[in-house]
Amino acid sequence: MAGKGDQFSGLTVALVTPFKDGEIDEQALRDLVDYQVEQGADCVSPVGTTGESPTLSHGEHEQVIAIVCEQAAGRVKVVAGTGSNSTREAIRLTKFAKSVGADGSLQVAPYYNKPTQEGFYQHFKAIAEEVDIPIILYNIPGRSAKNIEPETIIRLAEIPNIVAIKESTGSMDQASHILAGCDLTLLSGDDSLTLPLLSLGGSGVVSVVGNIVPQDVKALLNAFAAGNLEEARKRHYKLFPLCRDMLSLATNPIPVKTAMKLLGRDLGEVRLPMTPLTEEQTASLSKTLTTYGLL
Repeated sequence: MAGKGDQFSGLTVALVTPFKDGEIDEQALRDLVDYQVEQGADCVSPVGTTGESPTLSHGEHEQVIAIVCEQAAGRVKVVAGTGSNSTREAIRLTKFAKSVGADGSLQVAPYYNKPTQEGFYQHFKAIAEEVDIPIILYNIPGRSAKNIEPETIIRLAEIPNIVAIKESTGSMDQASHILAGCDLTLLSGDDSLTLPLLSLGGSGVVSVVGNIVPQDVKALLNAFAAGNLEEARKRHYKLFPLCRDMLSLATNPIPVKTAMKLLGRDLGEVRLPMTPLTEEQTASLSKTLTTYGLL
């Protein structure tokens, strides 16, 4: 289905944030961007959930966005995570992202403070009015503690520069309600639900597993777009165990960072309160990577 944010359709990779000796590893981050350009990603999204945004200082948050925008240099779109549970802070970060060349802003539902539906509406409306940049809403009640209801999302879709939604509720009914009620471009926020959401009219995915196998995620999207459902299903079932491990073994991004290390792409530790996988979990992940054909 055509939507108002179709420039963000396809594969967006939710980038991990590399660390070295407790600091941001700038060279590794630049290499990550180059890798995604080479692999054919349509877009990269720094400092989202996968980028460990909750443990980055405001300065580091800006540093990562600036580095990714500079390294992308127009070769791939950049949708920067600039959400906050403080509307003022979200506006400040979004202004910064625009100033360094981000193509769009990923705006997570304000977490912890659990706004009313009117609060959600006024929060996103204020950001959209303050910063003239395409905005992708990000609804993930499992982390933010409250759902942005479909009626609120449909209402927000009337604001010109709110163009898309990253849908991470896991609810096909919620996705159907949104797609039936407005022209927002809908992107899967769960790798394992990409194909089901495409079948409803979704336009792509903001992918964690794309850090590891971007070409395979892209191949699934391309197969579906070409009308080759059998190929798309085959791709889905190959990817499924890997997608499952990224979320079920431990909290994202612990498994994806571990997987990249196992594959010889060590991007450093996860920051507390995130902790490494246990030996047993690492062995399980290693088995999945081997079965997939990566190890």
